[in-house]
Amino acid sequence: MTIYNKKEGLLLFLGDIFVFVVSLWLALFARYLQMPTGQLFYHHLLPFSFIFAAWGISFFSAGLYGKHTLLFKSRLPTLLLNTQIINSVLAVIFFYFIPALVITPKVLLFVYLVISFVFILIWRVKIVSYLGFRKKQKAFLIGTGKEVRELYEEVNNNPRYSLSFVGFLDIGKDEFDVEDDLVRPVFEHGISVIVVDSKSAKIEPLLPRLYNLIFANVSFVDMHKVYEDIFDRVPLSLLRYDWFLQNVSSSSHPVYDTLKRLMDMAVSLAALVVSFLFYPFVFTAIKMDGGGKIFSHQDRVGKGNRIIHLLKFRTMTRDDAGVWGEEENRVTRVGEFLRKTRIDELPQLWNVLGGSISLIGPRPEFPDPVKQYVAEVPYYNVRHLIKPGLSGWAQIYHENHPHHGIDVEETKNKLSYDLYYIKNRSIMLDIKITLLTIRTILSRSGK
Repeated sequence: MTIYNKKEGLLLFLGDIFVFVVSLWLALFARYLQMPTGQLFYHHLLPFSFIFAAWGISFFSAGLYGKHTLLFKSRLPTLLLNTQIINSVLAVIFFYFIPALVITPKVLLFVYLVISFVFILIWRVKIVSYLGFRKKQKAFLIGTGKEVRELYEEVNNNPRYSLSFVGFLDIGKDEFDVEDDLVRPVFEHGISVIVVDSKSAKIEPLLPRLYNLIFANVSFVDMHKVYEDIFDRVPLSLLRYDWFLQNVSSSSHPVYDTLKRLMDMAVSLAALVVSFLFYPFVFTAIKMDGGGKIFSHQDRVGKGNRIIHLLKFRTMTRDDAGVWGEEENRVTRVGEFLRKTRIDELPQLWNVLGGSISLIGPRPEFPDPVKQYVAEVPYYNVRHLIKPGLSGWAQIYHENHPHHGIDVEETKNKLSYDLYYIKNRSIMLDIKITLLTIRTILSRSGK
């Protein structure tokens, strides 16, 4: 079973499109104060369909088809408002600057923007919460470590999951009685699903009792799979060597590798052409802010532990080639802006075009910290099995990435996201990361 049905995101998308279409009909009614004819409605539906498609992409980039708790509770109204402001700008651009999509009168667009926002807010905030996509199953959680409590709190605080945990058992810390703390609750509460860390050595003594529960119509789900589905990462504390043997391979994937390389070349080439517009302004700003070199050349660790050379706009008082621990070298005023906006990374598109990095992949690290992380972070070298990327899954979701400093614990967390990407990488996942990266850049929340 899956704790979160990915089809629910599709249902939300179809519901959004339905609201957009109904809002168009209501806007026509409000504008003309009469029932719109079929001819009038379909005349406007075609140009507005481009807006619907763009808005769907905008909602996806904003995470409105995601699954996490905060997104669908406290932050939802504000997120919808911010997204619809962006969508309104897109609509104005479409209908004012693209001749083929011109509609008259223009006042209809503004009537539509108001109506669509009101109804999408009602649909997402009020109606969706009462739909109940599926009936929840009562569940029990058995495992060890902080992941047990993380899972328990996340699932029980999010109405969009199909499970509701009646209780949990931390077999690594808790003193427990199998009969009182496990078997009896199963029958008293009608528990139908047990999420268990079946690979833990500490679960061995419980296996005979768990086996007997099969005959009580209890289903068992692997805790690793549930955790990965919910948190979009693979925590190292749940991993053993057998996980890597089953899920990670250094062998090539010809179709995926070819499509990925073609996407890298096409996107980087197009982006390079656009990025040239920024070059004169960046050159001038850097020269006016103390002068010095325009570009910085940094050594990073790439695929197969080979050293690669990245090209960036210089953001420090001098080009230190990315060497850590250099004294009296600080971020310039212009450099701080370039970093926040990620403009400093535009020259790396040449690296993508050349093939030393990809658009999407684990972010390449400096050689010196890599040596320490390999020694102190289990399985760290696995991230070097594939080509590094300009952006990646960890850059989107990991919140406390260490900058120019050694942080073993946060690097472990970052690696958990890299492992998720390495295991699940695909063209669709790369496209998703690309869209989310655009959102991150626009919100200036890059890591």
